[in-house]
Amino acid sequence: MTPKISTVVSAYNEEEKIEECLKSVENLADEIIFVDNTSHDKTIEIAKRHKAKVFIRPNDPVMLNKNKNYGFSKAAGDWILSLDADERITPVLAKEIKAAVKQKNIKGFEIPRKNIIFNKWIQHSIWWPDYNLRLFQKNSGRFPEKHVHEKIEVSGKVAKLENPMTHYNYQTISQFLRKLDTIYTESETENFIKKGDQIHWYDAIRWPASDFLKTFFLERGYKDGLHGLVLSLFQAFYSLVFFAKVWEKKEKFKDLTPDNFLREVSKEFAKVIKDSKYWFNTVMIDELPAKKLYYKIRRKIS
Repeated sequence: MTPKISTVVSAYNEEEKIEECLKSVENLADEIIFVDNTSHDKTIEIAKRHKAKVFIRPNDPVMLNKNKNYGFSKAAGDWILSLDADERITPVLAKEIKAAVKQKNIKGFEIPRKNIIFNKWIQHSIWWPDYNLRLFQKNSGRFPEKHVHEKIEVSGKVAKLENPMTHYNYQTISQFLRKLDTIYTESETENFIKKGDQIHWYDAIRWPASDFLKTFFLERGYKDGLHGLVLSLFQAFYSLVFFAKVWEKKEKFKDLTPDNFLREVSKEFAKVIKDSKYWFNTVMIDELPAKKLYYKIRRKIS
């Protein structure tokens, strides 16, 4: 017997995106479970038009995954496909999913995501292939409900699918900044404080610098051009906002200024400059093989 597939979507005020999401699974899903987070627009109306089973729950922007888990509990299919309103299943991926769920010893599948950000497919750094576990046997997987960035955990063997889903991620700068402020950094700050971790004044420099260098150089964000540069800078900004919120909520804006402040700040930026030179020369070794020795020497003396 062919395994049944339940698609579970949880959304809040997504009238502009939800229809294309649901259309993309109409020839794949045996049922659609739609958990509405108390929307105030036409999201529910559109979901019902696509014959979704609608459940309404209070919105919890800090822990969105609670309502996703609730949706999983309402699914009747043998397999669950978890989607967000801004994600689309392509016909070739749908075909692969139908074949995948027939496998006997696999409990879940990770699916790569093709992230479209600011009108461009971002093909490097954290954005590609961006595997997410979204397909799993019913009662074998759920979100831990500990962190907004968490992924579904599955008890059993997990494999990877080849074809990506399309993710229409950040489409405007305002959307990026709004989510950074109201969802992601809020959740991360809360978890940081719960763990009892400490911050130091120099983290205001080290965290953003480290994230920029990792995203732009180590993870090859520079290969996405201006998009990659802006996203790497935004990643650094994310870390700065995260630091500042911990400083606000845990330290109550306590003055952490060290003695000889300007000298200490200068030392921190000197380290950033040194690390930047190291990573620049490292990527140039790969980018210009003919000058490999030259950049190795520069890296060594930097």
